[in-house]
Amino acid sequence: MTDTNPLWVPSAERIAQSPMTQFMQWCADRYASSFANYDSFHRWSVDEPEAFWSAVWAYCGVIGEPGSRVLIERGDMLKARFFPDAELNFAENLLIRSGPEDAIIFRGEDKADERWSWDRLSEEVSRLQQALSDKGIAPGDRIAAMMPNMPQTVALMLAATSLGAVWSSCSPDFGEQGVLDRFGQIGPKLFIACDGYWYNGKRQEVVGKAKAVAEKLGVTLLLVPYAGSAADADRTDEPGLVRYDDFIRAYRGRKLRYSRQPFNHPLYILFSSGTTGVPKCIVHSAGGTLLQHLKEHRFHCELKEGERLFYFTTCGWMMWNWLVTGLASGATLCLYDGSPFAPDGNALFDYAEKEQFAVFGTSAKYIDAVRKAGLEPGKTHDLSALRLVTSTGSPLSPEGFSFVYDSIKSDIQLASISGGTDIVSCFVLGNPVKAVWKGEIQGPGLGLAVDVWDDAGQSVHGEKGELVCTAPFPCQPIMFWNDADGEKYRAAYFSRFQNVWCHGDFAEWTAHGGLIIHGRSDATLNPGGVRIGTAEIYNQVDTIDEVLEALCIGQDWDGDVRVVLFVRLKEGVALGDALTARIKNRIRTGASPRHVPAKIIAVADIPRTKSGKIVELAVRDVVHGRPVKNKEALANPEALSYFENIAVLQSL
Repeated sequence: MTDTNPLWVPSAERIAQSPMTQFMQWCADRYASSFANYDSFHRWSVDEPEAFWSAVWAYCGVIGEPGSRVLIERGDMLKARFFPDAELNFAENLLIRSGPEDAIIFRGEDKADERWSWDRLSEEVSRLQQALSDKGIAPGDRIAAMMPNMPQTVALMLAATSLGAVWSSCSPDFGEQGVLDRFGQIGPKLFIACDGYWYNGKRQEVVGKAKAVAEKLGVTLLLVPYAGSAADADRTDEPGLVRYDDFIRAYRGRKLRYSRQPFNHPLYILFSSGTTGVPKCIVHSAGGTLLQHLKEHRFHCELKEGERLFYFTTCGWMMWNWLVTGLASGATLCLYDGSPFAPDGNALFDYAEKEQFAVFGTSAKYIDAVRKAGLEPGKTHDLSALRLVTSTGSPLSPEGFSFVYDSIKSDIQLASISGGTDIVSCFVLGNPVKAVWKGEIQGPGLGLAVDVWDDAGQSVHGEKGELVCTAPFPCQPIMFWNDADGEKYRAAYFSRFQNVWCHGDFAEWTAHGGLIIHGRSDATLNPGGVRIGTAEIYNQVDTIDEVLEALCIGQDWDGDVRVVLFVRLKEGVALGDALTARIKNRIRTGASPRHVPAKIIAVADIPRTKSGKIVELAVRDVVHGRPVKNKEALANPEALSYFENIAVLQSL
């Protein structure tokens, strides 16, 4: 980056009062060490993992027995185990408060507005816990849910995990086959679904799909009311279906009981996007997930008891799992379900103003959409309580950084974060005691030996390479489901470098100790043998007002690869010679001549996953005449048709 000044610098007073600084000092006192700054503290956290992760457990007050050992088989990332003698329960560590204060606030577009106190949440979890237990749910059983981001979903997850059951969820907009592709692999003992949901002001029916899925899974369907259904008119008993109210009717709230399990007991099964085949079933541990989230929330996000924590997410994205752990810090969860532009683009900022969000989490695509819609939330809303905006899902462009400071709030920490489903958390993220630089992620997370390596396995700075982690960490997946010998697991993360996690991101260290993610490694372009990250091109195209969205691929051509850029334009805009030339010139001057696409093509829509990520690999397959193996993973699979048999791609 050419900017000589940071966008934001924490004041000396803020640094002194930061939970990050306080934890750093606590560790220094406890372990007779001295840390000159965050960088030295991070090095210690990586060099002394036993001390560091013990400190996280103790300082955050984890409920459970840590055991006598902290880390075994440290030298082998596949065999390493943290807290092998520990016992804990995930739900017990989230239901830490009681009283009438808000635990959950829920808004469903403009159709629902609801609040649950800590007491109500505990009572609901207790009733569900009893009902699940009486249905025979036991430790290790899988519970699968196709649910909106609503309070009942959180309560069901807590009830299931309080018993030691394993939770897995997706959003209700998945098609029947997409749901079966996921849950059909894990053999759930119970399937939970809503009766319907709203999106962009329209009610979407779910009951028929949910019944079909439950029948094919061979399990009971637990139907949760939300949007209402024609089926509600017929309250007769149906084989294999039980309604939520009936499920818990016989039970009253009582003191919760928790089944404490080993640190590496399965907690969640998350799924890869599945656009290149059947989704991988990624199993995460209760202990690793809890410790990692506590570290990120308490120190990297400075989350405090009673603060409002919001993330715009569905239950099919790992950010939902990340969000709900906010309860473990005593925060109030602010849930939203539906379109972020219903009834208009101010919906989420209206919510933020009313509830006084402290943390506003969203995607880079959402920030870009708000920018291109011409909104200025900082001028139209009271965001005085907002202190942190986090962005993920794809790299946030430099223009996105500028927009947040120019049009949302000037005195705020903006944290671009990156990690993913694979670790249900972040490798690189925000840091409240360091400056924010335009276009950069602030740095690596505590306890994570993050680096950037070239093809030869050498650490590189100021050059693009593979994002890696060179030492074990607690939130590594336990395994993939149905991968008994671990072959798929090893192939996914350890086939590139021996005994080193290769994450699949194309990254670069900056002069400020931050990182830039240039896109996924498997989507990088290679024209003339030069590796180019797609994000480098998107960052330039984002500055063109007429372009709403872009997708870039490498097309095999004449023994080489040529860069092809697809653009979705504003309504009424045509891709003429002048606009094409302006896009190319912007890419040439902002990136390099090698980045300039050989072809620029306008399309009506761009395919994306349910969590909003564009699918470069699927488009590349379509352009090359290869089948897309799992269209069910896409939110708009019909968009793939716009990339078939494009005449201009068959010629120079």
